[in-house]
Order: sequence, then C-alpha cells, then structure tokens
Amino acid sequence: MATESTKTLVDGLSVVTVVGTIGELLPPMAALFTLIWTAIRIYETQTVQRMLGRNPPDDSCACRR
Repeated sequence: MATESTKTLVDGLSVVTVVGTIGELLPPMAALFTLIWTAIRIYETQTVQRMLGRNPPDDSCACRR
C-alpha cells in the first residue's frame, strides 16, 4: 500500500496534470490518469466509505485481543 507521502506526491502531480490538460499542454492520457486517480482518492475517503456502508472496524473494540 502506498504511504501518505507517496499519495500526497501523486495528488500534487494530479493537480499539475489537470492544469496542464486544461491549458492543452498535456495529452488526453494524462487527463485520464488524473480522472482515475482522483476518483480512487475520493472513493477512499471516510465520507464515501460511510455512504457505501463500508466503515472500517472500530479499533477501540475490546472484543478482539
């Protein structure tokens, strides 16, 4: 799994790609990568996971030892 610093770096590259694509500086494949990456990052958020009913197990549960 990617670390948070790796995800942050790719998020930054994603933003640069969006700006470049809007300015027609980069090819459409870069835009596709950005759309896919952004969708994955949005899907991973706690808000979306709660909406989908996929909450991670509560780590404070004393039932697991």
